[in-house]
Amino acid sequence: MRKGLIRALRSATTAGLCALAFGATSASAQALKLGHITPPSHVWHQVSEKIATDLEKTSGGKMKIAVSPLQKLGNEAQMINLMQAGAMQFGVFTVGGLSNREESFLAWSLPYTFRDVEHATRAASSPAAREMLKRLEAHGMVGLGYAFAGMRHVLSLEPVKSPKDLANKKIRSFPSPIYNDWWTANGAAPTALPLSEVAPSLTTRLLDAVDVDLDALVGLKFHQQAPNLTLTNHMAFPAAIVVSKKWWDARSDTERDMIRKVIADAEAWGYKAAIEADKSNLDKAKADGAKVIDADIKAFQAVGGGVRDKYTARNPLIADFYKQAQDL
Repeated sequence: MRKGLIRALRSATTAGLCALAFGATSASAQALKLGHITPPSHVWHQVSEKIATDLEKTSGGKMKIAVSPLQKLGNEAQMINLMQAGAMQFGVFTVGGLSNREESFLAWSLPYTFRDVEHATRAASSPAAREMLKRLEAHGMVGLGYAFAGMRHVLSLEPVKSPKDLANKKIRSFPSPIYNDWWTANGAAPTALPLSEVAPSLTTRLLDAVDVDLDALVGLKFHQQAPNLTLTNHMAFPAAIVVSKKWWDARSDTERDMIRKVIADAEAWGYKAAIEADKSNLDKAKADGAKVIDADIKAFQAVGGGVRDKYTARNPLIADFYKQAQDL
């Protein structure tokens, strides 16, 4: 009886080890994962696809990446948890989402820091911007670069010409303290919603307006529900290109150099694509029915000054970044 039990336990142990070995082999054969929150039409998805294509080619087919747009792997907080555990290897995450881990990323959202997308891409090479990426290692990620979308504007059911037109209006805003402060200072009620819920919320008038970049506007056609586009140009909207530190630490120096090169190339390509897209997307939006509203931009800029002062005063790296961006 006892010998039979021992034999059974040994068999079960052997079977378990075989299953683990098979699972590890299967996992190694599976594609690496890259997740982000934007639709396939967005420039961040194009950057992600370039990383996947170039890495597979450069590695001779040894590193294949499956790109998952529209938060199919979870929202950003969930994807960051996956990355920390090594279950997701690559990500393109909004600086707003990353600021929940590293506050200095809020610097990218200081109102009226950048003239345009091209100005913002040059700020990505500043010492402060690179320091932000380094600080992600304390949170289980390795920051290797940036990707940009268009500048942010206001899309609304009724025309918005100045901050007073936003009084008590519900505006879909990115869920971030600095966005909340910005829109509250303009008299609006910032409302956090997933992109997938914006169109129906505009249709049912649960929302009055949207804080949006032109990539998302054109890709998701929000102007079909809210036709009035005010080109406030109030913030840039970058993302950081990151990899799992747990996964990265297990790579060889040769592999790391290869990945750095692939991401640096995709980063540079993405800068040009974002600059061009910001111009072409405006033409597409207008051709598709968006109505550009003449606005008092100086009134919005005046509101932005107070918000900037609050954040540069409380974090030295945010202050350094703002100064470096202004010096460009």
